[in-house]
Amino acid sequence: MALDALRCKECKTEYPLEALYVCERCFGPLEVVYSHDRIDDIDAARRRIMAGPQNIWRYAEFLPVASPPAPSLRASSRSGLPAGCTPLIRADRLAERLGLREVWVKNDAANPTHSFKDRVVAVAMARARELGFDVLACASTGNLANSVAANAAAAGLESYVFIPADLEEQKVLATGIYGTNLVKVNGNYDDVNRLCTELSGEYPWAFVNVNMRPYYAEGSKTLAYETAEQLGWKTPDRIVAPIASGSLFTKVARGFEEWLELGLIDGSIPTMNGAQAEGCSPVATAFAAGLDVCRPVKPNTIAKSLAIGNPADGPYALDLARQTGGSIDMVNDDEIRAGIRLLAETTGIFTETAGGTTAAVLAKLAQRKEIDPDECVVLYITGEGLKTLDAVRGSFESHQIEPSLAAFEATLPQSVRA
Repeated sequence: MALDALRCKECKTEYPLEALYVCERCFGPLEVVYSHDRIDDIDAARRRIMAGPQNIWRYAEFLPVASPPAPSLRASSRSGLPAGCTPLIRADRLAERLGLREVWVKNDAANPTHSFKDRVVAVAMARARELGFDVLACASTGNLANSVAANAAAAGLESYVFIPADLEEQKVLATGIYGTNLVKVNGNYDDVNRLCTELSGEYPWAFVNVNMRPYYAEGSKTLAYETAEQLGWKTPDRIVAPIASGSLFTKVARGFEEWLELGLIDGSIPTMNGAQAEGCSPVATAFAAGLDVCRPVKPNTIAKSLAIGNPADGPYALDLARQTGGSIDMVNDDEIRAGIRLLAETTGIFTETAGGTTAAVLAKLAQRKEIDPDECVVLYITGEGLKTLDAVRGSFESHQIEPSLAAFEATLPQSVRA
């Protein structure tokens, strides 16, 4: 595949491959377009990918960088952190609990800063350096702040991260430790993002999710590439994934679509099910109402990593869910906590609130009998539970005893004592 241009998703006007993100004619979002032909020797192409590094740069030819990191640097901190190649785990106990046959969990909490954001930041940073930037920046609900700060530190770049002032303490600590310029903004994520959009016009910085957004978004495709490769070069029947801006949701589908067009994998575009928190559910609300646009909302949910009240890719997420026969559902905070617990108890994976949202939506779909019991379902977990500890505080029992056998036995449940 070869990089061609940036193209408006609405009016199709094309622009050079620079730090641009919005169409000057219609204000639509820009995306990267490529030229490619169907691959003749599929086996050779698969072998080439499998022989690549154990990170996202094994898929370099499908990403928007002119000169990906050299093989000697693809696992070097000088090119950022080695994102990707996270485990795809067959979750038989979760499937059994939900009455399904085949459920897999793609655990992207296994990335260097414990979220999928390392994928998108790696791509955005590589392209930013090609364009001559030496300062990395972002607007973030937490995970992106962690990743930008860490990747910039590894690569020796200065960074600025802008976050809502009420962000979870764990995410703030896991950002500031990297020596970034950490700026807390009095407002929600949408306020932070508006500020960063203004700043991107004043400062010569690479804002990964503003002026670098077309390149940044492409990093999410690697989730689809890995899933297909790990499933034996085929697509799953269904994907359940979280929706914040809608970028991950839509780019995962695009990743499958690209490889299907190239003939690299077998199958078809999966049924796409999106998950939102009830306290910030503009896309799910629009889906339920049969609308094509999302009405902005003010977030109020424990799932702060999904708390984007005006999602840039919301309309495209709606189109995708409908075109694939999927849906976009919302769950409340108690259901999110139950989703975290469900995943932990059946798989041993402790996810943050975004993953709890996604697991809870999977449970809801199964309960409504919307998933064929024989489907292959992949659940995307995008962040680590240690980042949102307050969400599960008080959700389980513990026992404090004196150091004696009698004290221990006195605490045993009646069923065990019998």
